[in-house]
Amino acid sequence: MTRTSQRGVSRRATHLLATLALAAGVATPSLAQDASGELVILNWQGGAEGDMWEVLEDAFVEQHPEISIRELEVTVQGDARGPMRTALLSGEVVDLIINTWPAFRRELAESGIIQPIDDLWQEYQWDEQLSQSWRDLGAVDDETYGLTYTYGYRSGIWYETDHMEQAGIDAPPATWEEFLDSFDALRGAGFEAPVAMPAKYWAHAEWFESLLLRTAGVEFAAQLAVHEVPWTDPQVKETLMTYAQMLEAGCCGSASQMFANDWDGEADQIFQADNKNYLLIGMWMNGRAKSEYGLEEGVDYSLFEFPDLGKGHDDTASVDAKELVLTTNGNNPEAAELFLDFMLSETAADILHENGYASPSNEADTSLLGPAQQIATEAVSGSQVQFVLGDLLPGDFVDEYRVQLQRFLQDPTEDTVDSVLQALEEQAQSSY
Repeated sequence: MTRTSQRGVSRRATHLLATLALAAGVATPSLAQDASGELVILNWQGGAEGDMWEVLEDAFVEQHPEISIRELEVTVQGDARGPMRTALLSGEVVDLIINTWPAFRRELAESGIIQPIDDLWQEYQWDEQLSQSWRDLGAVDDETYGLTYTYGYRSGIWYETDHMEQAGIDAPPATWEEFLDSFDALRGAGFEAPVAMPAKYWAHAEWFESLLLRTAGVEFAAQLAVHEVPWTDPQVKETLMTYAQMLEAGCCGSASQMFANDWDGEADQIFQADNKNYLLIGMWMNGRAKSEYGLEEGVDYSLFEFPDLGKGHDDTASVDAKELVLTTNGNNPEAAELFLDFMLSETAADILHENGYASPSNEADTSLLGPAQQIATEAVSGSQVQFVLGDLLPGDFVDEYRVQLQRFLQDPTEDTVDSVLQALEEQAQSSY
């Protein structure tokens, strides 16, 4: 295997991508059993997840030795959508794209860069591996574009078990009050900051998004994502004021400390430096804990469900999903079809589970899931779920969303909250 390095879509980006698609032409499906040659995948993932992809690709090539895989990797700092657009607009030709943003999928579909896979779904009988809800998740205007291969719980808080023992905390906090109260015990045990807040790029928004669900519910969050309710709505303000309670309780250190790291650097602060305690981040943390830190899941570390706020929406959870989308101008659609089918196989599901990622495929052996993943899977199955808000927002709005939340972190007062929400509403009115 060779490695080289919805609404509201930006009209300019859509126009440019559409021009590229028309210039390249649209490939037509062919018989996958005759596949050979090079399969090119646009991959923006690194670290433990990037390593897992090498294992998946090696397993695929072992089954199909007549096919080689080349990854087109993009350099990512923060949101990967910008570098991915740059790669596509520069003329790079790939067969498959790894995607996690519903808004970006719509952008690619409306631009003609990716094609529907409904015919393939029927041909390969993927409804035997995936439920209708997963197919719906990958749809744009009633056509299926994305094949989900993993999903994650985004309202889980990771921690090191030894830290809780040192602080005399017998069980993870179940309510918001218990969560805030635990800060004093953790600081008293000598830890620098109870909450690892990765505010350098985007991950600080995770707290706002789970708090929004627990404050206002999934229906409201869905309406906000498409701007059917304004960002100045009182429930959005209530969410930020609840977020402010955590900051005022001394969760996270200074603003400069919060802005110093992305999520992986803050994970290091917990699991290597023993400086911090809680990290709200997706299930990819599970793979990092195992491969980067050499920790045992459920023994050295675990996660707990987002604390209850008692506002009538505690049965909610933020989730994400990753999918593969098929391009219209790839040079090897036959191999791409086979790879899509492979990703729902028992072999691929086992690799995902062994690396701490949940597979939605009915071929998956759930007994391979570790204790933390079991907690996450149970939380998702028992919740009303909403796709992670930041991944639903238009590309020309999401950056402003994260910048305004950074403003809030620096001065979490009511005046700042009002100013932040007004700025977001003004940007939303021009983005949708």
